Amino acid sequence: MKSAALEIRAAQPTDFAAVLALNDASVKFLSALSAQRLQKLHEQSALHVVAQVQRTVVGFLLAFRERSGYDSINYRWFDSRHDRFLYIDRVVVSDKHRGHGIGAALYRHVFDQAAREHVPWVTCEFDVDPPNPASERFHAHYGFREVGRQSVDYADKVVALQAAPVRL
Repeated sequence: MKSAALEIRAAQPTDFAAVLALNDASVKFLSALSAQRLQKLHEQSALHVVAQVQRTVVGFLLAFRERSGYDSINYRWFDSRHDRFLYIDRVVVSDKHRGHGIGAALYRHVFDQAAREHVPWVTCEFDVDPPNPASERFHAHYGFREVGRQSVDYADKVVALQAAPVRL
C-alpha cells in the first residue's frame, strides 16, 4: 500500500457507521458499541481518528486523557494511578487492510499527540486470557510493558494493562 493513499484524520459523525461496522467485526477483542455509546465516547475522547484509504474508512482509534469521566474498568485503572496519560481504548483496522502499516500509522499519531501535549505515558490493554499474541507483539514494538492485570466485567477474559513512555 502506498503511504500517500493513507490519511489519518479526525473522526466525524458521518464516519460513525463505518466505525461501528469495524468495531462489530472485531468485537471478540473489544466491547460492543452502539451508535449512542459511540457518540458519547466521541464527545469524551481526547483523540478519535479514522484511517482512510481512497476515501474509505479502513480503521479507527479512540483514546482518552486522564479525568475524562470515561467509565471503562481498564481506563479507570490507569486514571487511579497516573496523573497524565493518553489511554488507547480501541484501535481497529479492517481485515483487508491489516499488515499494511495502518495500525502503525495510528499509533504514531497517538504518540505524536502525546509528545505535543507533554503527556508522559500512552496506556492500553490487550487480552492475555484468552491470549492475543499478535497484539502483544505489536505493542512490545512500541515500548509497551505490562504494569498490571485484571479480569473484566464485560467478558470472560483477563487483560494485561500496558504503559509506554513518550519521548518528550
